Amino acid sequence: MKNTFVYRAEKPIIKLLQITDPHLFKDEKSELLGVNTQSSFSQVLTEIKQENSEFDVILATGDLVQDSSDEGYQRFVEMIKPFALPVFWIPGNHDFQPKMVENLNQPPMEKAKHILLGDHWQILLLDSQVYGVPHGELSRYQLDLLKTTLEAYPQRHTLIVFHHHVLPTNSAWLDQHNLRNSHELLDVLAPFKNVKAILYGHIHQQVDSQWQGYQVMATPSTCIQFKADSQHFALDDVQPGWREIELHPDGLIVTEVKRIKQAKFLPNMQEEGY
Repeated sequence: MKNTFVYRAEKPIIKLLQITDPHLFKDEKSELLGVNTQSSFSQVLTEIKQENSEFDVILATGDLVQDSSDEGYQRFVEMIKPFALPVFWIPGNHDFQPKMVENLNQPPMEKAKHILLGDHWQILLLDSQVYGVPHGELSRYQLDLLKTTLEAYPQRHTLIVFHHHVLPTNSAWLDQHNLRNSHELLDVLAPFKNVKAILYGHIHQQVDSQWQGYQVMATPSTCIQFKADSQHFALDDVQPGWREIELHPDGLIVTEVKRIKQAKFLPNMQEEGY
């Protein structure tokens, strides 16, 4: 596959850091629903570093910038750079891909969407953005790319990553913004037994569950959080967070969501949407 990144691991367990939905702005003082997204993202990164965790790669799973600004994307790069790790990214529904490509074309950002990790794992990062609308869809090109890659590496345990959610959230307002063609995704996956899990962001809340036999993980945003199981738009007062993932040689995935503890960000609970 073109643009494949090969990560040569000398240890059996590979550790991933997922950060998602920072929603940065051109102006560092800008807020999203009452939360300064620059400050919350900075706090998340600070507390990750303080834990002294050793990661192999970072996955940035969309909605990096809220206002399509060059400055937002450039600041994201500068803030993530101190980790000195390869950072793989995908677009979310709020991202503007021409600006992403232009501004993320520098270290430590990696443009590859296929990662071979050590001897046992691979990650496929798919683009589920439908420009101009909140919901997602995997194009025929993305589905064909998934199929051909799975055919090429049948022996590797596989983690599939995109932005939009496939598992219903029990929130009517949010589930209308899901991955619309998840049935087509399932059709592609059906012949392959090496797909272990699906990872995404988008819903600004934690999910660790099963969907059609696959392990499914969704991760809190580094800014505002959406209230779970709420039929109408609602914000939550739980804090920003991130996800850590261990990929084991036998296909086991061990994962944990962590949230900041040294600061508190409270959104405007009166907001009715954004």
